[in-house]
Amino acid sequence: QVQLVESGGGLVQPGGSLRLSCAASGSISNFVAMGWFRQGPGNQRDLVAVSGRDGSTNYGVIAKGRFTISRDKSKNIVYLQMNSLKPEDTAIYYCNSFQRTAWSSSWGQGTQVTVSS
Repeated sequence: QVQLVESGGGLVQPGGSLRLSCAASGSISNFVAMGWFRQGPGNQRDLVAVSGRDGSTNYGVIAKGRFTISRDKSKNIVYLQMNSLKPEDTAIYYCNSFQRTAWSSSWGQGTQVTVSS
């Protein structure tokens, strides 16, 4: 089973930027898609962005116009570039893989993003 490790989170001021990384222990091209999710305090886990194996990208409402998902196939890393961050973006961010018909039930530790002045 491929392991996913998220990194790149931290404390940033409103309006700032962060780039998150999701490093896979195996080839991400084996999966139909890779995605970023987030879970804020007391909230459910929401889909932020998806990168398809076919090169397609899709974004949740919360991410459109501010976040960009990309992948480096040679390094098996998926990135989430986040710009114009807002306090409501504060959450733990997770990546996951879409395998055949569903997202994997196995989640990593995530990476904490805190947006505060």
